[in-house]
Parts: sequence; C-alpha cells; structure tokens
Amino acid sequence: MLLVLCIDLDDDVGRKTDIDTPVVGSDAVREAAIALATVDPEDSDLNVMFQGLSTYDSLQAEDDEAVEVAVVTGVEGNDVTANRTIGDEIDTVLAGLQTGEEVSAIVITDGAQDESVIPIIRSRMPIDGVQRVVVRQAQNLESMYYTIKQVLADPETRGTILVPLGILLLIYPMVVIAGAFDVAGAVLLGLLSALLGLYTLFRGLGLEDSIDATADRIRNGLYAGRATLITYVVALALVIVGGVQGVSLVETVTPTGSDTPTIVTTAAAFVHGSVQWFAAAGITSSLGQVTDEYLADRFRWRYLNAPFYVVAIAIVLYGLSGFFLPDIAGIAAFTLPDLAIALTVGTLLGVLSTLTFAVVESRYPATPEPA
Repeated sequence: MLLVLCIDLDDDVGRKTDIDTPVVGSDAVREAAIALATVDPEDSDLNVMFQGLSTYDSLQAEDDEAVEVAVVTGVEGNDVTANRTIGDEIDTVLAGLQTGEEVSAIVITDGAQDESVIPIIRSRMPIDGVQRVVVRQAQNLESMYYTIKQVLADPETRGTILVPLGILLLIYPMVVIAGAFDVAGAVLLGLLSALLGLYTLFRGLGLEDSIDATADRIRNGLYAGRATLITYVVALALVIVGGVQGVSLVETVTPTGSDTPTIVTTAAAFVHGSVQWFAAAGITSSLGQVTDEYLADRFRWRYLNAPFYVVAIAIVLYGLSGFFLPDIAGIAAFTLPDLAIALTVGTLLGVLSTLTFAVVESRYPATPEPA
C-alpha cells in the first residue's frame, strides 16, 4: 500500500483552520486545503496538500496498488517537539489503515526544513520518493533561507565563517580611524592582516582542541590542588635562568679577538653554565609529579628514581662539559681525574637509586597486590 504523506511541520492547517490532525483521506484533505486557502491563500502548505491530492489521483489511475493520502502536522516554533508530534501522528495514521500489506510512503514537502522529518518517517515505513513543492518564482528561496539559518545556528561554523569575514570588514574603517588619529594605516593594516592570518592558521591546524584541552587540565588542576601546577611554573623559571647563565658563560669563553670558539667549546660552555639550573628544574617538576601521584593513590617507590636520575645526568654533563672548557681566566676547566670522578658518581647514583627503590618496592609495596 502507498501512503501519500503531506508534511506541515509548523501546523498551519491546525492553527489556521481548527481542523483536527492528522487528516486522512482525499475528501478530508481536499476540505482542509480549501479551508486553509480561504483563511490564508499565500500559505505554502496549500501547494503541498494539492500536490498530495494530484499525486494520489495519478497513482490511483496508474497503479492497481491501494493508495491513501494524509496530512500530518507538527507544532510551531520548536523543531524537536514538531518532529516528535509528526511521529505520533504518523503512528495514528498507520494504526487507522486497515490493511495487511506493507505500507510505503511518498513524502510531499514545501522545503528543506520540512524534510528534517524524513528520518522519523523512514523509521516507521519505507520511503519510495520525496517531492518538494515550492512556488516557481521562489524555487530555491526557502532552501537557501533554511541553509543559512542552520549555518548561523552552528557555533563552530559561525566562528569559522563570520570571524574572518568580520575582520575583513573591519580593515577599512579601522584604517580610516587610524588616519584620523595620525596612526600609520600600513601598521594597522599589517596588524589586522596578522590577526587574520593567525586565526586562519589556528583554525586550519585544529589547535583549538589542544588549547581547550590544556585549559581544561589547568583549570582542573587548580580546583584539584595539584602540586605540578606550582612546580612546573618554578621549573620554567629555573630553565629560563639556566638559559641566561649558559649564554653568559658562552660570552665569557668567547675571545675578544677575531677567532671564534668551536662548536664543541660553545656547547660545553652553555651546558656547563646552565646544567645545574636545568637539573633544579627537573628535580622540582619530578617532585611535584610524585606528590600528585601520592595524593591520587597511584604512588610507586620507583617514581622516586626520577630526581636521582636528574641529579646523576646533571653530574655527568657538568663534568663532561667542564672537561672541554678552555683554560682561561675566570673559568676552572676540569681535568681528566675530575671527569672520571663525575662519571663515576653519576653512574653510581643512578644505579644505586634504581636498586634501592626496587628492593624497597618489593618489600614494602606502595599499594596491595591485586588478588
């Protein structure tokens, strides 16, 4: 059996004619169409109902299969409620059809918005076809309006399209205003262009998700009282200080003459001047991480290896870089025995910390073993 289903999403038929819906049967649909035409001749749903009647007559004349026509309506102003109301009315229509055959539908609509109910119809019966009926003078007007409305309602699409467009539209008036205040228009134009370029690059690389996730982690860390937030800030400060100290030592070993230091000497000077600060940053951040793990009941004894490893690596790098420093005034270069002592101490510190915490964890596990 074929059911010609006319869709009135905003319930113009029910609101304007006081006719109870759903409307089932060709005579009832024709009466409803005439009643709506009498009240509001410009309503586009008239086209839908008359097209439904035309399709109904054509199918009856061409096919031996049983055919019925019906009008189902939603509600005004709320698409979700309207879709659910149409689903209920379709169920009422199907329940009233006294047939043992499978029912399939031909859907008649007046635009893209009404076609949003197609998934609801398809969940109840197969759809053999969809016919969109609009006035010829405005063939694509409603579809364009609905598409623009949907685009502007989507926050992500709205930000992607409207923000760059807004920046472009602001360029000329901002340049004019800048000229009125004796500000170089080229400078302002370059600034706006840079903002637009940064925004486009930001959206193109998809960095908004990473930044949002980072902001969420920071906010959750503040609320949860995580020690890593403080220790990371302190570690960053120590890294900056270490970089400055490393550059300062590089300048110290740079001769005043025409000769320039080798890459090995420059690297050794930078590492030697900064490694203790970098080590302090590593110890600070690792202690903050260990504290958070302990507070979250995820502590393991082997986590305490981290600060000892940092110290061990720092000792090795400090001794190795000091060995390659030039022997000039203000710098005490390491001798070969000094390098041997640094390498030995660093190695022993790393190995002994690993063995110590492994033994402690085996005898005093931080958390009970699962049964």
